[in-house]
Amino acid sequence: MEHIPIIGITMGDPFGVGPEIILKALSASRIYGYCKPIVIGDPQVLSDAAGPAGWQGGLCTISCTGEANPLPNHIAVICPSGLKTCSFSPGSPSAEGGKAAAQCIEEAVGLAMAGELDAIVTCPINKAMLNAAGYAFEGHTQMIARLTGAKSYVMMLAGSRLRVCLVTIHVSLRQVPDLITQDKVYQTIALSYSALRQDFAISAPRLAVAALNPHAGEQGLFGREEEEVISPAISRAKREGITVYGPFPADTLFWRAAQGQFDAVIAMYHDQGLGPLKLIHFYDAANITLGLPIVRTSVDHGTAYELAGTGKANPSSLMTALQMASMIVKNRKKEVPFS
Repeated sequence: MEHIPIIGITMGDPFGVGPEIILKALSASRIYGYCKPIVIGDPQVLSDAAGPAGWQGGLCTISCTGEANPLPNHIAVICPSGLKTCSFSPGSPSAEGGKAAAQCIEEAVGLAMAGELDAIVTCPINKAMLNAAGYAFEGHTQMIARLTGAKSYVMMLAGSRLRVCLVTIHVSLRQVPDLITQDKVYQTIALSYSALRQDFAISAPRLAVAALNPHAGEQGLFGREEEEVISPAISRAKREGITVYGPFPADTLFWRAAQGQFDAVIAMYHDQGLGPLKLIHFYDAANITLGLPIVRTSVDHGTAYELAGTGKANPSSLMTALQMASMIVKNRKKEVPFS
């Protein structure tokens, strides 16, 4: 019988839309056809969110994944040890919420590293509140990389028509040119190529690299990063057998990728890649961390405090993240050699 992946869903910021979209997503019976979801979070917060979310099912607190029997309208919840129950205050960011979110991440990663979860899917956190709670990370990706010991990792945002991988992530735009090095561009290309083969089962991925400057620098007229940094990294990847093209001007590249010319785009910075991605996949994309020893996907949106507690939050991205996590788990289990 085919193994159905056990996936842990972290609650995210308890005062954002995380609790609501979890309840809405897990009310869809089709979810249980491809995964066994277990929520890592505060049972009381989930119970308080049930009304706005329209949830009429049950919540069952369990102590270990082996006790779970997740079914539609019956959610299994693991509450991290030491988690302080939060008074439900949707739309109100606080350090208390940041700490609760971090504790859920730590619990989920620990269970995944121990092999008790096949994957984790994370709901949105507030990065400022994470830091206010004493967790000095730029976000989920860096925190999970530290917890798993990953040295090289890449953020990918993926939808059905477009996949984007980032060379730099959450940094100021002023810092971007200094952070783009030949090694960093090469590592992003190499990790993305490997993940497309293994996690997405694409036998011969085609990658395209976006330029940093307008018109790809116009032969150095608008900047020399393309000639001195990005092109040498592409050449190195090609010598190692990776099918990669560029650097291409970003103003036309994403359209070409969305038409199916490439399997993923390597973008130089956050908004360069995520702007086009969200234009096409505003509700149905997922965030995937490549290069980890565990499978981790996430929603591709923030805490949306303005929607928290209103019943209007859209669970589509969470459902996409669950489906992609399940797909990746199954692809990794296939006995197919990847180099």
